[in-house]
Amino acid sequence: MGDTHTSGSNTPGTHTATADLPLAGRKPEDMPGHWLLARLGKRVLRPGGLALTEQLLDDARLGGAEVVELAPGLGKTAVSILGRNPAGYIGVEADPAAVALTSQAVGDRGRVVQADAAATGLDDSSADAVVGEAMLTMQSDRAKAQIVAEAHRVLRPGGRYAIHELALNPDTLSDDQKTEIRKSLARSIKVNARPLTEQEWRKLFTDNGFTVEKVAFAPMALLEPRRVIADEGVLRTLRFVGNVIRNPKARKRILGMRATFTKYRDNLAAIEIVAAKDGV
Repeated sequence: MGDTHTSGSNTPGTHTATADLPLAGRKPEDMPGHWLLARLGKRVLRPGGLALTEQLLDDARLGGAEVVELAPGLGKTAVSILGRNPAGYIGVEADPAAVALTSQAVGDRGRVVQADAAATGLDDSSADAVVGEAMLTMQSDRAKAQIVAEAHRVLRPGGRYAIHELALNPDTLSDDQKTEIRKSLARSIKVNARPLTEQEWRKLFTDNGFTVEKVAFAPMALLEPRRVIADEGVLRTLRFVGNVIRNPKARKRILGMRATFTKYRDNLAAIEIVAAKDGV
């Protein structure tokens, strides 16, 4: 689902006006769900919330590492990465508006390049860690494999690829059940989301030359009040709720998204995976 900064941030270098957001001119009924939430003032848009992101970054061991972040959105996670004192930071972002805004968040502590996550243009074996959140889920199976293969190319042997994505539970879901959930998600969030089961996520990594070191889960509670308050704080939550109430078309979309998440709450979860590139 991505990440973002929106207007009202008090963090230096991270203030983002809503009008500057990608797709900000699109109607609420047509906008991808994560950008709609960002437009209404929600900053944390990952399936497992801020807590799972912080855990992921700790597990990725970023201190002193050369870090590449794929699809950083508008810089929320980039700021957290930089707070762990990496040796270097490069964001790879395809959207030019997001490149500009992430660059603003990063400042002179790193750089952001405009490129596709499957073809970064970065040197072979130039990074110690690659981080990606809520972006592989939105890719086709083929594109997922291309992105993971690109991360493998960019990483040094033993380097870590750390992701925070959406998972389907349990592993025994039938193909028809998976298709039903994916279609419902796509209709709701207007993005062709294709979450995988734990076994499928693991296979994606092992097929592309990685050894999975850690897997962890968190509830997929993106729009649950308790999670929203935990991620945004009370004041931002009140501002977000007020914006939703004042925009009937956006409210209808968000209530529809929440209904889909609730309907499949037993089959959706946030997943953290940290995998190491094979070799020495």
